[in-house]
Amino acid sequence: MSNSDQTTTVHEASPEVPGLRLLTYGEAAPDVAEFVRVSNACNAADGMDDLNTAEQLANWLGHATGAFSPATDMVCATLDGAFVGYGWVDWVDTTDGLREFRLSGYVHPDVCGRGIGRRILAWQEDHARAHPAVTAERPMGFGSWSPEERTRKRRLLERHGYVVERYFFDMLRPTLEAIEMPPMPEGIEIRPIGTDRASLKQLWDADVEAFADHWGGFDGSEAAFERSLADPDAEPGLYVVAWDGDEIAGGVTNAIYRAENEAFGRRRGWLETVFVRRAWRRRGLGAAIVARALTRLREAGMSEAMLGVDSANPSGALGLYERAGFGVHTRSFAYRKPMEVDR
Repeated sequence: MSNSDQTTTVHEASPEVPGLRLLTYGEAAPDVAEFVRVSNACNAADGMDDLNTAEQLANWLGHATGAFSPATDMVCATLDGAFVGYGWVDWVDTTDGLREFRLSGYVHPDVCGRGIGRRILAWQEDHARAHPAVTAERPMGFGSWSPEERTRKRRLLERHGYVVERYFFDMLRPTLEAIEMPPMPEGIEIRPIGTDRASLKQLWDADVEAFADHWGGFDGSEAAFERSLADPDAEPGLYVVAWDGDEIAGGVTNAIYRAENEAFGRRRGWLETVFVRRAWRRRGLGAAIVARALTRLREAGMSEAMLGVDSANPSGALGLYERAGFGVHTRSFAYRKPMEVDR
């Protein structure tokens, strides 16, 4: 990524935060290790058993999309020359008609309480209001996301007018023993997915289609697919894919975050995405593929499994997962705030 085509915006410190500078990623260009250091310090301070790796962050930063370019859509905070935080803005057209500019970020816990998070949030909102994706065709809004444990982030958002719009759960199945195995619906079978680009694109497209009627939204673009191909944690051999002839009816993209497991002394697998396309719903396929995904993780040496779910999922996913042995482990909140813009 060349600095010659990057737009740089520098926000000098306000009087109440002496020594603070906010620079776009294109100007600051910190080493990926700095992002890892800050984000994992936040995870530890908030009591979260999450671990970000340099490989994951390098893949994210190295793949710009139409909705997010690190060079211009990310701000880096330095305090007296030391890297102490960062924030970014991306956008998505949601399934309920909003163009939502999503604001995320971290501030190192050693410097929390000095107004740095407030300054990053102000930069993000200003950046979103001036973004080329602002349009008159949809209502505009800000969005953010916070696990329940991130109390400082939640307070910051709520003090600046963000309200909880939706609740999400991370659900845990604490053992992979005694997995009940529902039968596959007639005419549908489990077969491996190829590791070639065309096969993985077919799976991606099926997943995007299946989630088109769920609340919120996500980036299903070609650029986001390319990023997924380079995901250092992707293991297509762990995936469970249900086929109806040559059509993908549903699937589960399992994942094992091995560095995280080692750091926390566990053997946890994730059902990262569970989907059934509309034409194949209400036939028991969801329960069948979840059970087989759990079995696949057990065969890979895992002893527990996690997944995320919208608490108000319209397809009844929460009940399906509870019947499969999952229970609510943690909660997260989806925040929103209206955006007023001059058009």
